[in-house]
Amino acid sequence: MRAVVSDALQYAVQGVPMGCVFALLAIGLVLNYKTSGVFNLAFAAQAYASAAVFFVLRKEHQWALAPAVLLAVVVLGVVMAVVLDRGIYRHQRAATPLAKLVTSLGLLVAIPQIVLLFIGTQSKVNPPPLWPVGRTDDVLWPKGSRYVLDAGQIATLISTGVIVVGLGVVFARSAAGLRMRAVVESPRLLELQGVDAQRVALGSWVVSSLLASLAGVLLAPLFAQLNSQDFFTLLTAALAACVIANLTSITGALLGGLGLGILQAELAGFMPTDSVLTTGLRPSLPFVVLFALLLARRSVRGRRANTDPLAGVDPPSAPPVGDIRPRWMKVMTYTAAGVALAVGLAVCAWVLDDFWLGLVAAGTCLSVILLSIVLTTGVGGTISLCQGAFAAIGAFTTAQLVQHDVPVMIGMLAGAAVAAAVGAALGLPVIRLPGIYAALATLAFALMFQAVLLPLGWVSGGNTPLQVPRPVILGAHLTGDMGYLLLATLCVAVLGLAVVLVRQGTTGRFLDAVRGSSVAAAAVGINATHHQLVVFVAGAAVAGFGGGLLASYVGEANYDANFAFFLSLVWLVLVITAGARKVQAALFGGLSFFLVPQLLEELLAWPGNYLGSHPAVSGWQRSALDWFDPQWAGGVAFVLFGLGALTYARHPEGVIEAQSSAIIDRVIRIGRRRRRGRWTDAGPTDTAEPLPSASRSPVEPVG
Repeated sequence: MRAVVSDALQYAVQGVPMGCVFALLAIGLVLNYKTSGVFNLAFAAQAYASAAVFFVLRKEHQWALAPAVLLAVVVLGVVMAVVLDRGIYRHQRAATPLAKLVTSLGLLVAIPQIVLLFIGTQSKVNPPPLWPVGRTDDVLWPKGSRYVLDAGQIATLISTGVIVVGLGVVFARSAAGLRMRAVVESPRLLELQGVDAQRVALGSWVVSSLLASLAGVLLAPLFAQLNSQDFFTLLTAALAACVIANLTSITGALLGGLGLGILQAELAGFMPTDSVLTTGLRPSLPFVVLFALLLARRSVRGRRANTDPLAGVDPPSAPPVGDIRPRWMKVMTYTAAGVALAVGLAVCAWVLDDFWLGLVAAGTCLSVILLSIVLTTGVGGTISLCQGAFAAIGAFTTAQLVQHDVPVMIGMLAGAAVAAAVGAALGLPVIRLPGIYAALATLAFALMFQAVLLPLGWVSGGNTPLQVPRPVILGAHLTGDMGYLLLATLCVAVLGLAVVLVRQGTTGRFLDAVRGSSVAAAAVGINATHHQLVVFVAGAAVAGFGGGLLASYVGEANYDANFAFFLSLVWLVLVITAGARKVQAALFGGLSFFLVPQLLEELLAWPGNYLGSHPAVSGWQRSALDWFDPQWAGGVAFVLFGLGALTYARHPEGVIEAQSSAIIDRVIRIGRRRRRGRWTDAGPTDTAEPLPSASRSPVEPVG
């Protein structure tokens, strides 16, 4: 018994440094949410940016510790804070939590790629610690003891203690802490007291950004090499401590992080290492705890986002463009869409080569998966970050069934059914959670799926991806990409029509009423939970079918290449940027995901291919051409995808809807002026009445 207690104490001590890591990340998230109202998932990207700069300065340029910390932590942290506050979040002060979350997801995708464009894609191995040594194991203290700490762990312990004490004093004893909390509740009320709310908000962003930069430098030595996804995975693990702290308590975040680190160390010490359950549970423990806390804590289920008490003075939003355009314009729109589809298929059949045709076919298959985001988030209002997991479930089910001579199309339908069953089990508790907590729950499920279920052979086939052949339809084997493109296009058309019918039907209208006023909707007998669950399950089924369709096209069910959880974040950003309620957004997102990187690669390769060998090009011009590296195409594409999410706060309806509204508004204005005889040779005048938008009933015809 004494030996067991001694071992437990030893494991607990070993878990304290990792607990401090979780606590440091959780404190950063809590501080950001407490002082800015933003649950900043881009915190991990900021941390990675500072860690990368610190690595380059310390290891590649051999800077001393003090100037490297000054530039990588202080200067870069302040610069990122100013850019985020003045360039982005200052304009989102009254935006919805969904807008802020989508913006942070876009930054999470874009910032690491921007960093790689500057520091290069070469491996950054053995990151240096925040200590005046080259390696973490250069300092071991106390030597000869059972509880030895290295330089990185010592720096983490000291920094965590200083940060907790300092932030506790600031928020408990100073007026600055009170003002930081007040600016989240209502910046307009704070300004009525003579306080510059914008300056207070900038100060809170500086503090949180400095903490992110410091956390990045401290966390880098935990990994063998720098990788932005490692930072995000570790940050996601720390979310359990944030939930323990209710996103408000810095002390709660500290205790939650320490407890999580100690529990993980105890499991690693006492559980057998050769068990499949152990190998899956140990890395996924923080995600399991996060998921359990989100479902079990009543304070989470009853929590609502902060709302500005003066938000009622803001004007109402305009109705969707589909509700204000005349009937003749609807007919023209559908006709133009049909013509564009026919022309696009003709171009694919007779103009594009096999390579580009394959990209279009892959993008169309992905569009089926993205339709699930339109259903789940656009129609149902649930922020789901696990659509990649549902797609993987459909792909693996299809792959397992075809190994037993089940037809491929039957396997795809079975995959959709299995994904729907998993979606029903997950959706019933998740849809009861408020917005940001639902997103965290689905993210925790995606990471648990990756850590626990993915390694199992009966799920994914193990280390070797399972092969999935092309389907045979009416005796025709779809071995050619053009035939498969026609099948994928048909699937997008049928499922897209189903999404439109759901959105315009009873379920969609009930959910619109819930978004308008959940209290009023409940008063007239609308069961929001039932309708949200129906849409969530339908979205899971569509994702599962799309996963099987994509796996059959590429020939295998490969999770890392096609369904990784990070890709789900990129997909969500693409769809929401284009318009979460639009079927066109799914097609746009799927094609963009495959075509934009390749188009950028061709664009970046052009200067070198056509100008590099030209005799008139001088030496310095040839050096400038080296900047046009086709290997950057993927990174630049992800930067564009991520930064595109910044448009969401200004256009929450999506870019497609915003542009369509502008065009329709212009056409209707011109039509009115012509009918009133105000058309001149110089063009339409500016004296016409503005087009009614928010003041008109969404179902009242216009024009």
